[in-house]
Amino acid sequence: MTENKNEKITKDMTIADAVAKNKKVAEVLMDNDFGCLGCAMASRETLEEGFKAHGISDEKAEELIKKMNDDSD
Repeated sequence: MTENKNEKITKDMTIADAVAKNKKVAEVLMDNDFGCLGCAMASRETLEEGFKAHGISDEKAEELIKKMNDDSD
């Protein structure tokens, strides 16, 4: 899968698919101590499932998704 910044990142995408679609996803996750990028679950677990597994609130998860889709950087 190649990077496609035109496609919005959503919480129902797997972690691996989201990272493949936009490299900013990895940056945002790592900046927030979310070390699942190399985890075997990354190919099956959605961003939402990962956020919940790591105790990230729904509000914080929405904030992170917004950052992943922000083109200003």
